[in-house]
Amino acid sequence: VQLQASGGGLVQTGGSLRLACVMSGRTVKYAVVAWFRRAPEKEREFVAGISWSGGLSNYGDSVKGRFTISRDNVKRTIYLQMSSLKPEDTGVYYCAARDLRISSSAYEYDLWGQGTLVTVSS
Repeated sequence: VQLQASGGGLVQTGGSLRLACVMSGRTVKYAVVAWFRRAPEKEREFVAGISWSGGLSNYGDSVKGRFTISRDNVKRTIYLQMSSLKPEDTGVYYCAARDLRISSSAYEYDLWGQGTLVTVSS
């Protein structure tokens, strides 16, 4: 099973980006998918998570109201729509997957993608 993240890039403050995470392989076990990010010299931070059905989602406090996570299980893709971007949103964004419930702890996810860089200029 693999996760492939894409969609990162350079954007100005206030702009928008949409990240995508494509799952391949036998993904039945990995029902929950989350996005994390790591800014330079900072700890990895939970951004958002979504259940298999899409009916449940959680967000980190710093992105609530600005980011939206969604998924298309037919396309096996999880999206992160980011709006009103700020310089502090800069970092490498990773998608990760696990079974059971959404968690904000990175240690509870055992499948990780390679990351995509988001840079927000001021």
